Amino acid sequence: MPKLIVLILVTVCFSSLLQANPKRPFKDMDLFNLEYSADVQIAPDGKQIVYVRRGFDVMTDRSRSSLWMIDSKTGKQEPFVSAEGTARSPRWSPDGSKVAYIAQYQDKSQLHVKWVASGNTINVTHLTESPGNIVWSPDGELIAFNQFVADAPVSIGTLPKAPAGASWSEEAAIIDKLLYRSDSGGFAKPGVSQIFVVSASGGSPRQITSEPYPHNSAVSWAKDGRSLYYSANYDADWQRNVQNSEIYQINLENGESKALTNRQGPASRPMISPDGKQILFLRQEADPRYRVNKLFVSALDRFEPHSLTPDLDLGIMDAKWAADGKSIFVSYVEKSVTKVAEVDLKGKFREKIQGLGGTAIGRPYSSGSFSLANNDSIGYTYGDTEKPAEAGLFSGGKARALTNLNQHLLDTVEMGRVEEIWYESSFDGLPVQGWIVKPPGFDASKKYPLILEIHGGPYTSYAGDFSVELQLYAAAGYVVLYTNPRGSTSYGTPFTDKIYKAYPGNDYDDLMSGVDTVISKGYIDEDQLFVTGGSGGGVLTTWIVGKNQRFTAGVAAKPVINWYSHTLTADIGSFFWKINFEKLPWEAPMEYHRLSPISLIGNVKTPVMLLTGERDYRTPMSESEQYYQALKIQGVDTMLVRIPEASHSITRRPANLLRKAAYVLGWFERYRTVAP
Repeated sequence: MPKLIVLILVTVCFSSLLQANPKRPFKDMDLFNLEYSADVQIAPDGKQIVYVRRGFDVMTDRSRSSLWMIDSKTGKQEPFVSAEGTARSPRWSPDGSKVAYIAQYQDKSQLHVKWVASGNTINVTHLTESPGNIVWSPDGELIAFNQFVADAPVSIGTLPKAPAGASWSEEAAIIDKLLYRSDSGGFAKPGVSQIFVVSASGGSPRQITSEPYPHNSAVSWAKDGRSLYYSANYDADWQRNVQNSEIYQINLENGESKALTNRQGPASRPMISPDGKQILFLRQEADPRYRVNKLFVSALDRFEPHSLTPDLDLGIMDAKWAADGKSIFVSYVEKSVTKVAEVDLKGKFREKIQGLGGTAIGRPYSSGSFSLANNDSIGYTYGDTEKPAEAGLFSGGKARALTNLNQHLLDTVEMGRVEEIWYESSFDGLPVQGWIVKPPGFDASKKYPLILEIHGGPYTSYAGDFSVELQLYAAAGYVVLYTNPRGSTSYGTPFTDKIYKAYPGNDYDDLMSGVDTVISKGYIDEDQLFVTGGSGGGVLTTWIVGKNQRFTAGVAAKPVINWYSHTLTADIGSFFWKINFEKLPWEAPMEYHRLSPISLIGNVKTPVMLLTGERDYRTPMSESEQYYQALKIQGVDTMLVRIPEASHSITRRPANLLRKAAYVLGWFERYRTVAP
């Protein structure tokens, strides 16, 4: 048989096979088949990359992470560290011969070092608390890190002692701090984090700082290795003045520290230049409004910092010196897109790459990180609309993805297509960016129900990235709209300032204009509109159903319902109130009530589900309980979903991510008039 005929027959058979096995929609359990790249670290010579490969364990309901190494030229990759699924934070030694990382050892996270050539690994530390922010010294002999150091518990009075053999109840926890609990961290243990230094070949860590204030920032080493630079808030009243910090230098020989900066507002991320003569850092203006990080540089022998980005009204997320010290690479988010640019010491700005992201997974928040080699090659997390982050490389003026971790899934699953839109707000014509996720097999001649999904924050931004939750909504037959209304970041401070002391406010009009824009496209059933959002999105969900009755049903995840009670119960309430109000709640109770969704409760006719983690201290369960009980009292259909052991980050456990989406869809299906 001629080869051409054979080829035609094979092609026809393969085509028939594809038609017989069409792609299916994304399903909830597909989450456990997804993997993504994070913390992509390129070697100093640019020839290799170590990255964190993350996924989810269906049997333990936990995320898992391992380290993989990639050859930058060929793209060939192989396992580097498995460590029972807990390896993270890889950091190359200055000479590229070793990689430090954190992994679990005997039920505790510890610092490890692996020699790349031989594959030999040592367990550097045996700590009682997890280390963080690991940084190599310039000579590769030492590693600095942060670790929590406990203090003696607070006591009061002389307590009676239980007789021998008696079984008494546990002693009370005594609290005397303003910031006494934190979301995810729970009730705070007495103590603060401190900076330590340890030999890279092992030994006893040496505590460097001792001031009774949190030392949470990564350090930068002086070129001679004799001192460290770090950011901290040494304000005696730091718990009331949390939005402040200075840059400090500490001498490793005598322990003496001195402040380099001295002005209100946070200064962070110090980094010494390769020649040891200059320092860069990020700084915000002291202002209760949202303000962006500016990039500052100064000589060390004469500290007179000046900004290299005075006119850039976009927040700098990270900054790294180029190997020659003549420029700085920075990451930032512009109109929802995370980018990397090079800034020379005269402030000339040149964009290098864009499209970082894809590490948020649950909902499509802007994200992404990068690392820099000595030849200015960049390793980064690359985001996409149909899959989570891949490891990317920018080298020789070209960007490319080095991994394709989810091709096995994408070959069989049809994701909802994501379409970017821009529209004008009905309030003032403000341009607003949004995205539409269309169901698999979308047909514009048909009518679909619409879900408006609203981001939290409010000072953050969504991006055109992959999202498990939104893909599950689309797979259930919904068109999904998500947007960045006024107050979202990455559009400049005039855009964010539009909700300053007016939240929720005209962001409501931005959202409704987005809904109207999608309806005008002709494929939405106007009688089947649904709304949901989490945190700040929960605030706006409850605000929307109090302002109109256009929506068939709503789900408010972890909302703030009453700004008065939130100020006095949330972990950040004691300082967050300054963003929204001029006065304290007892000084202006009616103003707090006016901007609280509870003020509109009498207007609500829409069935609303409340969904919150039982250990949420950011928007405590009591907020959802208030709204639930109010709706019950006035006879509005409602339901309260309490997620056991979950904090504000409900979806941290993969099963809870899937449950959250299932609860939302289950509530909407109650009121959906056409079967999915």
